[in-house]
Amino acid sequence: MGDEPQTLLELIAAAAPQLRRSERKVADVVLADPGRVLHSGMAALAAAAGVSEPTVMRFCNSVGCSGFQSFKMQLAQTLALGLPVTQSAVAVEDSTADLVEKLFDHSINSLDRARRGLDRAALEAAVEVLVAATEVLFVGFGASGIVAQDAQQKFPLFGVPCQAPVDAHQQFIAATLSGPGSVTVAISHTGRTPETLQVATAARQAGATVIALTGQAGPLLDLADVGLVVRTFEDTDSYTPTISRLAALVVIDILATGVLLRRGADGVERVRAMKRRLAAMRGSRPAR
Repeated sequence: MGDEPQTLLELIAAAAPQLRRSERKVADVVLADPGRVLHSGMAALAAAAGVSEPTVMRFCNSVGCSGFQSFKMQLAQTLALGLPVTQSAVAVEDSTADLVEKLFDHSINSLDRARRGLDRAALEAAVEVLVAATEVLFVGFGASGIVAQDAQQKFPLFGVPCQAPVDAHQQFIAATLSGPGSVTVAISHTGRTPETLQVATAARQAGATVIALTGQAGPLLDLADVGLVVRTFEDTDSYTPTISRLAALVVIDILATGVLLRRGADGVERVRAMKRRLAAMRGSRPAR
């Protein structure tokens, strides 16, 4: 699956550190309130950024637009898709109410981007692999390790033994002891975590099938038999957002539910019966 084209706002955020100081002022104004900029003229944008109109024109050229009108057309197309500003738009002076709006909008629209960019054929292939699995190993580190732990909790839906060791050595041992019929789901947003790559390599060498769950093309995707790319708007330079983790968790839900449904009515009923008994054990409802 090729890289999804960047939106204008993503291009601006990526280019900002390399822009001249005066052009960065324009970038900051655009990222802070693109909707207002869309309905402003060049003179108004220049005044808001405290720069000259020629500087605004140079900024437009620097982010790949032939002029101010071209810039506004691309900005309108970006906003029409409901795409959010990156989290760099969060400002020191923001109130809690501002943060609620910005971060919820960011998360909702970023999840929508992940949904639109998911390769349905790759998802289908991953479900098929998991349906045929005799055991499943989930691996990841940091935030990806949290996703792996959550996936392991869904083992009743996968219908086979699942494990998600926390320790790197235990992950490597489990991958080395796997074999044909085993599936390793390697999770890494960057697709470059060295330990995850080592475990995925060991699993492949042992004859296991490797599913990669990642946010971008990279070495992990190259190692995988099935690659699932979940692209989100992520800004980790100053903040620690959870959106990539949320998107990965949704994909795990899709995989688990897909596997359960492939097991037919009997499999679904067994899980329902387990859920009823579990609820009764917890005291949340009477047993039937």
